[in-house]
Amino acid sequence: MTTLQAVHTLGRSVAVTAGDVELFAYVYRPDTPVLESPKPYLHPVRTLGGDVVSLYRPHDHVWHKGIAWSLPHVGEHNFWGGPTYERGRGYVQLDNNGSAVHREMTALGADGGRAGLAHRLDWISQAGRPVIEERRSLTATVLDETTWALVFGTAMTNVSGGPLDFGSPTTKGRENAGYGGLFWRGPRSFTGGIIQSPSGAGGDELRGTRAEWFGFRGRHDETGGWSTIVMVDDAANPQHPPRWFARSEMFACLCPAPFFGEELRVEHGRTLGFRYAVVIADGDRGDEGSALLAERGRAVLADVSADVPADVRADVRADVSAALAPPGGVVA
Repeated sequence: MTTLQAVHTLGRSVAVTAGDVELFAYVYRPDTPVLESPKPYLHPVRTLGGDVVSLYRPHDHVWHKGIAWSLPHVGEHNFWGGPTYERGRGYVQLDNNGSAVHREMTALGADGGRAGLAHRLDWISQAGRPVIEERRSLTATVLDETTWALVFGTAMTNVSGGPLDFGSPTTKGRENAGYGGLFWRGPRSFTGGIIQSPSGAGGDELRGTRAEWFGFRGRHDETGGWSTIVMVDDAANPQHPPRWFARSEMFACLCPAPFFGEELRVEHGRTLGFRYAVVIADGDRGDEGSALLAERGRAVLADVSADVPADVRADVRADVSAALAPPGGVVA
């Protein structure tokens, strides 16, 4: 069995390793410019075989950073980065680039084939006002010699003093641009790769499809090898199954977008919760293999003990269950 280790660089990041391979670095206190809406991110992300399957700060969209919980429209605030899309005006650079700021680490540990962390964050406006208080957990689980899964959980409480409408550029008028949520940006060499849906493989025409999971099959420079990424939406998530923002032709990305074409209003004091599995595998798994990876992702999400390592106190499932139930429930 592959043993995971968690290495903490105090005040900066946590890296999870499997033997001599660093599976990911989670930078929870980045030195990101305000224009890019500073927030924690995972990069580099690797397969168990050591291939990098993420991209950091590409020149075309410098606010794309590996895998990140990134939201373009939260009320008047932009927690995505860069300009904001406005109906009738297009993209406009505003003074609204907020930040998701690490407050405290509440759990960190590793136990055999699992490693994880939990922490609290304060989402603040560009002007410095509180908007959201968040509890977040990440857990890495080794599934076999070529596959591992990341479970991402978040519970976000509105502390802004009024209602917050969570949306996307599509809810503001831009057609088929409903990005926002857990966003993965793939390597440059994955451009032109294969977007995988439950109903079959394709390309950009699959963007906007509603499904429980989506995947991406991409090829690496230098080695010519392949990797497969599958993202699974938890059945308890609001708006499940989501519409997916996915791209291959311009660049490789996947995003289960709960606010793709419909805004979700959260009143002050209420909490919004989400959980996802991201399954990362060496090789091109094809249609059937990608579907099997999705099944394994669902199994990890269903396993309460997989939410966090054995020695970690925080339990994301408890957080999210509380978030979905009154009086702290989701308001649609």
